[in-house]
Amino acid sequence: MCDEHTADDNDRFLASVHPSRRQFGALAGVAGLMAMIPVPANAAAIKNRDVSIKTPDGSCDAYFVAPAKGKHPGVLIWPDIMGLRPAFRQMADRLAQSGYAVLVVNQFYRSTKAPFLATGESFDQPEVRARIMPWYQLLTADTEFTDALAFTTFIDQQPETDKKRGMATTGYCMGGPMVFRTATVRRGRIKAGATFHGGGLVSDKPDSPHLLIPKMKASYLIAIAANDDARAPTDKDALKTAFAAAKLPAEIEVYADTMHGWCPPDSKVYNAAQAEKAWGRMLALFEKAL
Repeated sequence: MCDEHTADDNDRFLASVHPSRRQFGALAGVAGLMAMIPVPANAAAIKNRDVSIKTPDGSCDAYFVAPAKGKHPGVLIWPDIMGLRPAFRQMADRLAQSGYAVLVVNQFYRSTKAPFLATGESFDQPEVRARIMPWYQLLTADTEFTDALAFTTFIDQQPETDKKRGMATTGYCMGGPMVFRTATVRRGRIKAGATFHGGGLVSDKPDSPHLLIPKMKASYLIAIAANDDARAPTDKDALKTAFAAAKLPAEIEVYADTMHGWCPPDSKVYNAAQAEKAWGRMLALFEKAL
């Protein structure tokens, strides 16, 4: 998860780069300036809808989008700590245009509906962190397992989903561990997983996500921010060792010159070139694994 230390790193980075990047950072937020992301070549026409998903703890508000015709592999997206918002709807639309049935969820549904940030707000602001952290602390490994089961079951119930093909899951920031837990609770269904600047994938706790790797059956992309790697340089080695021991394919890479949060197009530290590289690697993984 993006913590105060990583946020401080990002603030120092923003203060050192071109003014246009600083201006973007000042304006970016859940309803603020958002970078335009490319439309796929031969993009499929898509249909979308807001949905509500029953879970053991209530009803989760979410966004579902898929090509307008046919059945397609399902993908579950876990957003970063700023939640389900226009940027993640945009990314889901783009993925659907490439031929996938995509669900993006509000993992804070126990506490609030999405979107829950005003224009210009972001997690690096102390008052925003103070509001979000109590919601975050309600989430545990157990709630993530039960949520993952509910969300993937919902995807399989949609007429646009091809249940004969594998399902994938992706996660950003705090969504990284949720990818691992989804791949564990649905090990027979999840065939690909991707994490982008995932937080807390490796720890010394007994429920550390990386300890779940032997229980998975999938191929992976682990895209690591350079400043996250600088703070925890041995995490990538622990992941590589665990995936190798489990005999699971895993592309694990530190993306040069990136800061935590570089992938969503509304991020203050959005890095278009490296975000596109990571997106391309994800599509290559999905094409091979699904």
